[in-house]
Amino acid sequence: MLEAALPISDLELAHASAAGDEAAFEQIYRAHFRRVYSLCVRMLGNPTEAEDVTQDVFVQLHRKIGTFQGDAALSTWLYRLTVNTVLMHLRHKQRKHKEQLLEDDSLQSLAEMSQVAHRDEVSPIDRIALERAITQLPTGYRNVLVLHDIEGYEHEEIAEMLGISAGTSKSQLHKARVKMRKLLLGNRPAKRSLELKFKTS
Repeated sequence: MLEAALPISDLELAHASAAGDEAAFEQIYRAHFRRVYSLCVRMLGNPTEAEDVTQDVFVQLHRKIGTFQGDAALSTWLYRLTVNTVLMHLRHKQRKHKEQLLEDDSLQSLAEMSQVAHRDEVSPIDRIALERAITQLPTGYRNVLVLHDIEGYEHEEIAEMLGISAGTSKSQLHKARVKMRKLLLGNRPAKRSLELKFKTS
């Protein structure tokens, strides 16, 4: 009787992939594609851009997989790579279009895909106001807010992904919430229902 195959560790998959085992890389791709794409959508607010950046992430992963040492989970290492790729994309985009804002359809797509707490308590108009405000945050604030309040990561995980300290992550989240509150207070129809969602304390 054949023995059941033992589970393959992240490090073993990474080593196999680095050695040219495309099946191992395919396993990594299938396990993480959806989460990587979702993170890109939430940070970029544009599904089309997110598709392109997601492909860039896995191209880089294929190139850099041999550098994975297993010190952290492969998912954490990959999501840090994803965040860095998104940041590079945003910097490139800002150089070309410094004043360009995301289009309304992109905002709506982000509103539909983001797992914002108590979503069912927010009206469609308020969701649009919320997502518009998120895109107006400085990049650092937005990234921490998305990773913590939408993706559900802890500050220690965010710190590892962004290459900052946990204290900086907490500080940026606080500042992001303060900024969000100010932005939302300027939107009269959304004022009552959204003001309580981004308290400063």
